[in-house]
Amino acid sequence: AAARGGVAGLVRSLGKELRQGATANGIELAAGVEVSDPAAVGALRFLLSARSAFVDGQLLPITGPGLAPQDWVRPLTGMVAVVTGAARGIGAETVSVLARDGAHVLGVDVPAAGEALAAVMNEVGGVALQLDITGAEAGARLLERLQHGPFTGRADVLVHNAGILRDKLLANMKPEQWESVVAVNLAAQVAITTVLAEALPSLVQVSLASTSGIAGNRGQTNYGFSKAGVIGATQAWAPVLAAGGGRANAVAPGFIETEMTAAIPTMQREISRRVSSLGQGGKPVDVAEAIAYLASPQAGGINGAVLRVCGQNLVGR
Repeated sequence: AAARGGVAGLVRSLGKELRQGATANGIELAAGVEVSDPAAVGALRFLLSARSAFVDGQLLPITGPGLAPQDWVRPLTGMVAVVTGAARGIGAETVSVLARDGAHVLGVDVPAAGEALAAVMNEVGGVALQLDITGAEAGARLLERLQHGPFTGRADVLVHNAGILRDKLLANMKPEQWESVVAVNLAAQVAITTVLAEALPSLVQVSLASTSGIAGNRGQTNYGFSKAGVIGATQAWAPVLAAGGGRANAVAPGFIETEMTAAIPTMQREISRRVSSLGQGGKPVDVAEAIAYLASPQAGGINGAVLRVCGQNLVGR
């Protein structure tokens, strides 16, 4: 037990010593999981590929055997995936990567982003749905859309990506700045999953958390609360969805170069880039690759986990 625990410290330290973009990660196999199982092989393939370029200094816990996909190159072939916040940034990149891996994608975003959403979905041959996910009937409307067209009432993967920032020191924060962030980043996820999980018990859910929800970050009490809440919700959903053959995991990005993080003050952005082990910010595709991996059959042995995509930079710690 001491040696197994020590490996985690070794991996984290080694990740800080490596140079030129090299990373150090590990795979933690639970009792009964063999190194030849699809989950172990799939994790190794992911961590040794460029798809995990911004994943560094962590152990990936595997508690089940997983399932080998029919096609390792396109492991999501024939599956239906729903992505919220799909019009730009990480969401748009996630749509592209999931489609590349074979999924048929339903992209969701607010009506104000309708034109951008249509462009993203047209590029991959997917379907766009303009929807305010904070609305009381959002889950029902999403489920209704899945009953029609090419989806035939099914969804295999649900990616909760939509999120907003309203940064302010808590002493200066207005109630609406707290409430809007929690509504979009957390409450909408819980409400939508509640509806979809009842109708689609084998749902595979991947939620966007954040390292700010793990380590905290100055000026982000609302954001940190919402993203830590996502992790809590993910861990609570994991056994519920597992009972129906599904699972729930979270991806926690660190500093990723997006339109949303461009609103962060210049000095803080530069510090966030430099303090990671890789000495730079991540790209939306780095997060999208982690999402696609956790959505794939070979990741079936991972449930209730949080995969950080942060270049080994826990913002705030």
